[in-house]
Amino acid sequence: EEKKNWVKLNGGRHVQGILRGFDPFMNLVMDDCLEMGPGGQQNGIGMVVIRGNSIIMLEALERV
Repeated sequence: EEKKNWVKLNGGRHVQGILRGFDPFMNLVMDDCLEMGPGGQQNGIGMVVIRGNSIIMLEALERV
């Protein structure tokens, strides 16, 4: 089942999307991603790969 996740990245960035995969280095593949900007603005960025070393925190937005 698809569950949304929120990821806090270095540099004060945040993204929200559906986790599709990961590897031992905690690199993530996320789909239907929204980049959360300052002031609450959202920018749809689709499917992305996020390097594990840029991740500060990962949070499930729905009950697991």
